[in-house]
Amino acid sequence: MTGDDMDFQPGDGPTSGISVTLTAGTLQAIRERVGKRGVSAYLEKAAQRQIERDNLDELIADFDKTHGPADPDAVAAKRARLTGGASNAGAAA
Repeated sequence: MTGDDMDFQPGDGPTSGISVTLTAGTLQAIRERVGKRGVSAYLEKAAQRQIERDNLDELIADFDKTHGPADPDAVAAKRARLTGGASNAGAAA
């Protein structure tokens, strides 16, 4: 059974080489942060974070479909309790 036939969670399983096209500016910024030899690891972590965000977006969409969107005033009040700040109802999250 090859690696393509098995299911792995993000970050698990053997590594596999692919070709990725990036803009020159993006690649330059990555290399400035991690050097030439750190690009693959950096992109792996970035992809894992994006998958986590996509999964969270799907969970939120499912919740909203079932329960309706969250009340902005309630969210602001809870954010204020968590951060110790003033409630800013209607502020962008």
